[in-house]
Amino acid sequence: MTGSDQPQRLRIAQYAGYGVGDAANNLTFSMASAFLLIYYTNVAGIPAAEAGTLFLVVRVLGGFTDLAAGRIADETTTRWGKFRPYLLFGSVPLLALLVVVFSIPHGLSPAWKLVWAYVSYALFQAAYSTVNIPYGSLAAAMTQQPTDRARLSTARMIFTAAAILVIAAVIAPELSHAADLQHSLTVTVAIFAVVGVAIYVWCFAATRETVQRDAKRFSIRATLRMLRHNRPLVILCSSSLALYTGVFGAQTVGIYYAKDVLGDTSLFVVITVAQTAGMILAALVVPRAAGIVGKKAIYLTAGALCVSAGAGIALSPARLPALGIACFGLLGLGTGAIIIVLYAMVADTVDYGEWNSGVRAEGLNYAIFSFTSKVGLGVGGAIAAYTISFGGYAASAPAQTHTALQSIRLAAGGLPGVLVLAAAAVMVAYPLTERAFRALVADIAQRRAAAQPPGDGAASEPRAAVPVQRTQPL
Repeated sequence: MTGSDQPQRLRIAQYAGYGVGDAANNLTFSMASAFLLIYYTNVAGIPAAEAGTLFLVVRVLGGFTDLAAGRIADETTTRWGKFRPYLLFGSVPLLALLVVVFSIPHGLSPAWKLVWAYVSYALFQAAYSTVNIPYGSLAAAMTQQPTDRARLSTARMIFTAAAILVIAAVIAPELSHAADLQHSLTVTVAIFAVVGVAIYVWCFAATRETVQRDAKRFSIRATLRMLRHNRPLVILCSSSLALYTGVFGAQTVGIYYAKDVLGDTSLFVVITVAQTAGMILAALVVPRAAGIVGKKAIYLTAGALCVSAGAGIALSPARLPALGIACFGLLGLGTGAIIIVLYAMVADTVDYGEWNSGVRAEGLNYAIFSFTSKVGLGVGGAIAAYTISFGGYAASAPAQTHTALQSIRLAAGGLPGVLVLAAAAVMVAYPLTERAFRALVADIAQRRAAAQPPGDGAASEPRAAVPVQRTQPL
């Protein structure tokens, strides 16, 4: 084994530098996921059903921009690597567009407000793809060590939780107390944008792409063939579609749950603190637990916890807000654990694709996964908006009807619980165990040491001596 094939172990500064990049991502992503619907309905005056259709259309289209971004990133070659340059040069357009999204002018007619919303959010989604896909792909290029990848995912989760908490603590009080909410949100989001650019620069400076890959470029046909036969990736994406549909649906209406069901907008901060505490607890426990029982077992166990939490959110009486808040905390623990292992699993499927077909495509692998996440984001946001619209939610009403409140409960807890249960059921078939993964990484290293060029023909090479044949597609 050559020196370049030796395991690359990461330092604390690299974990932190990579993880903080997701704080910048979530200054945009979580801001839109948690507050864009209520901004559209309560500030811009766009009806909930129309906002739901907007989410469905624009976010699904954003999935296709993810695919394009993944392909472009895989074809990129610079002195800084394939993925890191996008953090540096894509951050300013992305964060500028976030400000535009939350700055619909007061004087526009309803039709032109909707046009502004569609165009600005579509451009924002495209810009987000050019930054987030390279960022997510970067983990697979930094290390092939399973424990290091789990720690990178943990670092992402910790900084994500911190960003979500900051956003909630700043925005929720503005929704209740700002004299001019539009102006207040525009100023706040502009501050987030400046901070976000600085964080992306930090992430760029602290990370390195060290995993060896062949300089040969592969055709789109060869790459798509690799993806089609990457069974772990197909199962992971199928499961994540259901998972993210439920999770993003719950996130979209969390502010409504606090404002209307519990009767106090400020309780959204408490809900966010509970969820954040759950996510941080997951970040502390999951890496060690995954090393003992495996990532798949963590996913299934956390999925069961999410289902229970969703039922609790839907059924908790409003007179006992602490119970509903505690269920949100359990939901944060469950989803945090799942997302940590998901990101590590996506990186593992990159190595599986290289082992199975000779094609290594970090960008397109992550883009396929992100595509399903975007579809889940769009469908989840749309379902949440449609649910409260059909329940009779009225933004200008001093109090919501019983049916409207029940629809918020359903969107916040009932539907997410059912969808996470479906995600866990799909994940039962995931074949890539920790033992199998270590064996295939060792086999890849042996091939490189023997100077075997990867390519389309690698898939037909004999593998009788490789103990992970059971993970090959049928």
